[in-house]
Amino acid sequence: MTLREIAENLVDGCKTGQEDTNLDALYHPDAVSIEAADFSGMGRETKGLDGIRGKHAWWEANFEVHSAEVEGPFLHGDDQFAVIFQIDATEKASGQRMPAREVAIYHVADGKIVKEVFYGTC
Repeated sequence: MTLREIAENLVDGCKTGQEDTNLDALYHPDAVSIEAADFSGMGRETKGLDGIRGKHAWWEANFEVHSAEVEGPFLHGDDQFAVIFQIDATEKASGQRMPAREVAIYHVADGKIVKEVFYGTC
């Protein structure tokens, strides 16, 4: 897949709730995910597809999403793209509503996402 195809598939999957499909189809098994802060107590960096799946599961178990918007992709060269996410969610344990906006930069090599880095308004 080209960079544009990977980026557009990722954005389309996020808009339609197909994040798990994205992980299987678009990510390298050794991909790395880096958060802006340690929100979960598991550290900022997650290595490997199983770890990233675990991050997604943690989010789904701990937050109720009221709305989510995805903007992009914004291509950069032949190996990177960015996506802007805006989320309105409530933490289930505390009941605290948390609107957030973040930028994710995705790095691609050999037709797969190998790294994602999130910059947020935390």
